[in-house]
Amino acid sequence: MQFNPNDLEQSAIYKLITGAIIPRPIGWISSISEDGIHNLAPFSYFNAVGDDPPHVMFSTVRSNNSNKDTLNNVLQTKQFVVNMVTEDLVEQMNMTSQSIPANESEFEMAGLTPIDSIIVKPPRVKEAKITMECELVHHYTLENSKSGGATIIIGKIVMIHIDESVLLENYKINLETYKPISRLAGSNYSKLGEIFSVKR
Repeated sequence: MQFNPNDLEQSAIYKLITGAIIPRPIGWISSISEDGIHNLAPFSYFNAVGDDPPHVMFSTVRSNNSNKDTLNNVLQTKQFVVNMVTEDLVEQMNMTSQSIPANESEFEMAGLTPIDSIIVKPPRVKEAKITMECELVHHYTLENSKSGGATIIIGKIVMIHIDESVLLENYKINLETYKPISRLAGSNYSKLGEIFSVKR
């Protein structure tokens, strides 16, 4: 079958895209408002976009033509932190996906510990095994949307924090102790399954 996105409801497009493009890493983005309120939210439209220099991207939807707190904070402060989600943090991550008033913090709601970053102002999640401090370098809002569109954020990684429990020699990550999770469709997530190697 073929589907022209122009002929589909937005909900149908969402189901097709999020069901087909899997698994997706989760960027658990912490930010801070100009008033000093800590914000934390997960985004599965997230990935690395380069390593020289190192950059990451995430995209946030603008439902009903309204910005999420994360987007407002990043555009105002030009900074954010990526906290990588692991198996032991799934429940807290899921809690932070709900909408709460802008003057409340998801850290407190989910029982997580904010700790100071070294270069940027937004806090890191103490419980996360890998975090990356980022500075905003570019943002772009997708136009001609059906329900508000989305804004792509690209940030330069200025500091990387790796817990020693997941770090091997020669800067490699120990997948057995790291235990990352990824986003599928609907309410589904996945753990690392069988790993195989293919030589280049």
